[in-house]
Amino acid sequence: MNPGKLQGKLSQRWHAWMMARVSAYADAHLRPYKEELLAGLRGRVLEIGPGTGPNLRYYPAHVRWIGVEPNPFMHRYLRAEVERRGVNAALVVGWAEQLALEDESVDAVVSTHVLCTVSDPERALREILRVLVPGGRLLFIEHVAAPAGTRLRRWQERARPLWKRFTAGCHPDRETDRIISTVGFERVFLQRLLLPIPLVAPHIVGMAIKRASVGVSIP
Repeated sequence: MNPGKLQGKLSQRWHAWMMARVSAYADAHLRPYKEELLAGLRGRVLEIGPGTGPNLRYYPAHVRWIGVEPNPFMHRYLRAEVERRGVNAALVVGWAEQLALEDESVDAVVSTHVLCTVSDPERALREILRVLVPGGRLLFIEHVAAPAGTRLRRWQERARPLWKRFTAGCHPDRETDRIISTVGFERVFLQRLLLPIPLVAPHIVGMAIKRASVGVSIP
């Protein structure tokens, strides 16, 4: 086997093992935000990078869930959680930057702690816009870069190379808030908060809405 491929598989396997054990810690802080954000979902919902499935507990029972997870070692955890929660689910290997879904085929997209890891966030968000129905919504919880010039921002920038190696490519200093706001959604609503998570305390929680069809208003 190619040494690079072997290293990649070992990294994916380790990350899946780690996420299965630490997701509960982050979820404990994010639970009230997830409950409010995901409670009103309906129809076909795409979740990018669902990991080990910590969000599945928050979906309404009638949702038709599609999970696009690039790490195949996450899938056994996801399948177990899908079965435990009784979710109407379809799970595929894929990447947010190249979604194997038809145009305007999902009612909502969910992203929690994913846009920090994708190789090309602008491309991923354009793919999300493509697959969303007119008026569809991206619901997100993401950590973001600290304000420029702050001590935390400097630490985020210094730590980035090592941090990425141990967190599946996560960028602690990515300006995801700015990227979401400029990629082409009609409206973006977000709340900023600080969580007690070292280096990635600054977070955003919110919703980005795709432009509706002509003559259709968004409530």
